[in-house]
Amino acid sequence: MGRAFEFRKARKMKRWSAMSKAFTRIGKDIVIAVKEGGPEPETNAKLRAVIQNAKAVNMPKANVERAIKKATDKDTANYETVLFEGYAPHGIAILVETSTDNNNRTVANVRSYFTKCDGNLSTSGSVEFMFDHKCHFRIPAGDVDLEELELELIDFGAEELFLDEKDEEDDNSVDGIMIYAEFQNYGALQKGIEELGHEILSSGFEYIPTMQKEVTAEQREDVEKLLEKLDEDDDVNNVYTTMQDEE
Repeated sequence: MGRAFEFRKARKMKRWSAMSKAFTRIGKDIVIAVKEGGPEPETNAKLRAVIQNAKAVNMPKANVERAIKKATDKDTANYETVLFEGYAPHGIAILVETSTDNNNRTVANVRSYFTKCDGNLSTSGSVEFMFDHKCHFRIPAGDVDLEELELELIDFGAEELFLDEKDEEDDNSVDGIMIYAEFQNYGALQKGIEELGHEILSSGFEYIPTMQKEVTAEQREDVEKLLEKLDEDDDVNNVYTTMQDEE
């Protein structure tokens, strides 16, 4: 198995802290998708993917339809994806992925979290090189032959495939296959999966650290204080670090 598998395994139990935050994030993704490609899922591949993600977190259909309608309003602000880079205590590199309609607010908030937790918000490019930017898709495992699927998708950019067991805490979850590729191959891979007739359960992007740093229990607590503050911010989508995961 490759690094994507190990990364997925380590993060699998790190669920979104609250359902409301998951819905907030999906709502922003819908606005971004509609503003870019229109409100019709049939002609907007990005919106199709977001709607599948909404189903994956059990977001009610009415909420999705309301978000799409709101996104078509010209007065609805668009969201910008902004990546922040910095260091937590003990030299742990951190990437903070945000979606915001007010960059000044988000910058001020993120900087304050780093400052209060003895971290340091750095300049663009100071940390990102320590991570690989990947896209991923999850499809039902069913009776799919993993090796055959890999051969079919390799021309669309697929790099790593592996079985992903269902979430035992979710009654609607099913065994799946995770498919990883380079960030820029998202559109081509989505097209390939759909052309082969596979249902896309969810999709997204991740930053996978190319190296990780071991920390003591006390050092981990220091870093977790910053991660908790970042996770509580509604503008923050994901936080990635080079801190070694606990065994």
